[in-house]
Amino acid sequence: MPTAKVKVILNPRAGRGYGGRVEPLLRQALRLAGVDFDLERTAYHRHAIELAAQAVAAGYETVVAAGGDGTVQEVINGLLQDPHSSATLGVIPVGSGSDFAYALNIPADLDGACRVLARRRARTVDLGRVTVDRRESRYFDNTVNIGFGGIVAVEAAKIHWLRGMAPYLLAVIKTIFLAPYPQVAIRYDEGEIRLRTALTCVANGPREGGGFLTAPDARLDDGLFDLIITGPVGRLAMFGLIFRFIKGSHLSHPLLQAKRTRRVTITSEDALIAHADGEILCTAAHRLEFEILPARLTVWA
Repeated sequence: MPTAKVKVILNPRAGRGYGGRVEPLLRQALRLAGVDFDLERTAYHRHAIELAAQAVAAGYETVVAAGGDGTVQEVINGLLQDPHSSATLGVIPVGSGSDFAYALNIPADLDGACRVLARRRARTVDLGRVTVDRRESRYFDNTVNIGFGGIVAVEAAKIHWLRGMAPYLLAVIKTIFLAPYPQVAIRYDEGEIRLRTALTCVANGPREGGGFLTAPDARLDDGLFDLIITGPVGRLAMFGLIFRFIKGSHLSHPLLQAKRTRRVTITSEDALIAHADGEILCTAAHRLEFEILPARLTVWA
């Protein structure tokens, strides 16, 4: 059995290195909150999946992702390797976006996030599962964005000197002039749509990119995806639409459709570029399949 009840998995690269810099403050905040913990740092991409699976096998009651949305997704995928695991997820947001923490009302400051862990108020939330080209599947907690949002994630990953929403804003401006609009077929519970799309988002949570309310009505526990589909908006018109995405006022735009659904399949002869929870999912896929998994995860929130 572990010597502590809580395993903290810290990504030191989260937030462009912010995670590593705040480790001493994080340890202090956890102790002040009365959290009995062991902490381990990730060393490479997808390492958090391995560490979370090992924590479950070792018997930890709570496994905490201290990082950004990518770290949270990795920890979740590690937790769910054991279908019988009863471990609860904790989140300490030290990443660039931390949109899942936002949806859970977890404070952005270390002391506040650690007090959430200490209070131990459980919430059960849905997860999504996405399968790329009928091969690789993974769980996601927040959003998958295909097209515009996927390219933004690729471009934002190249910006290493900024944190928070800023790298995403710069990437958005660049992407407005770069993004192709793939021809897609989107099948969902109630029907099928064929169009050339600027952006398609399959959302479990409301916000992505540290401040874009792409699916403002999405809820983590309603058993449904919010499917946001944007048609071929002109490049200059896209600037105005971006500000509406920030405010969450874009759903009334005439080239935008919003659906609620449990399953989605998106196919295209064009190369599909997508991110999942801010991490690059694919750059040349042709088929993406989505399934909502109601009440699949317990989290301290």
